[in-house]
Amino acid sequence: MSTRSRPRARTASRPPSRPAVDAGRARRCTEAIRDIAEDLTVASENLMNTAYGPGMAVTELLPHLVTLRTLLEELTGATVVLQRSRGQSLDEAAHFLDRTKDRLRKKYPPHTVDAALSARTRPHPQPHNDTPLPDTPPRRPQDLRAPRQRLASALTRMARQSEQTQRKLATLLAVDPSYVSRMLSGYREVSWQHVKTICDACNHSPDLIKPLWEAASSAPLPTTDTVRYLRTYLRALRYAANYSEKDAEKGAEKILSSLQLQHAITTADLRQAFHGPGVPTWPVVQQIAAALQSQPEIARRLWRLAHAETEAHGGTETCGISAAAFG
Repeated sequence: MSTRSRPRARTASRPPSRPAVDAGRARRCTEAIRDIAEDLTVASENLMNTAYGPGMAVTELLPHLVTLRTLLEELTGATVVLQRSRGQSLDEAAHFLDRTKDRLRKKYPPHTVDAALSARTRPHPQPHNDTPLPDTPPRRPQDLRAPRQRLASALTRMARQSEQTQRKLATLLAVDPSYVSRMLSGYREVSWQHVKTICDACNHSPDLIKPLWEAASSAPLPTTDTVRYLRTYLRALRYAANYSEKDAEKGAEKILSSLQLQHAITTADLRQAFHGPGVPTWPVVQQIAAALQSQPEIARRLWRLAHAETEAHGGTETCGISAAAFG
């Protein structure tokens, strides 16, 4: 009996396999990278604080070195996993990191990196060393960029414009005039009830001042309407710096010049930061906030929330939710 060999089944050529796309993991890695970028700034400032301190010792630098090395390792893992989660090749990462793709896959498996990122701790800003150096004059008792100082500047301006004396305000607040003096100088914490009382006495809406008070009180960051909150915070800083709404509308060039920003940003950037639509890029917000004497970490956290909100609504850094959405 003759037998015939069966023809071999044809196998379709398969395209080269690509890593699976995991949008959820990519989103988590993106947020982790942003957190680590902020943490690197804090850790670098802590290192500078120590390096410029009196009698700096090498042993004081080593913990900062370990922190920075840990952050860079976390950043590397998050970046590698982000690239894989987006379904992208590791060729470029391998080139820049001077490692093979296989080594990157083995060293940074997604589940291991996920667990490490979820368990990571964030560094805290180190207080400045207030011990003066020899033959160096002592520092001023108050940092003008401190949130409490920004709040005090706004309340002081409000009281002067309405011609409210400290004695009148003390009577309304049922406190001693010296107490009001310390509040308006930034030496004493101000309660929200006191802020509202001062605003009512000065015939001024407390809504503009609230972001300054929340920053000074370390209140939780907003979770909704963050785009408008960022704008209000910037406008409150502008008010505390003694610029009026009228100045902003008719004299943007003058403001840019006085803040030494005329070669850094445009009048359109300034208008968008204060009134929208959307959210400017971080360099724009950073320069405006710094010129208006905000501490950078405060403006950065608020910008991140606002930027995330525009992303969630399909916007970008410079084109977010329309101004009409915020009234």
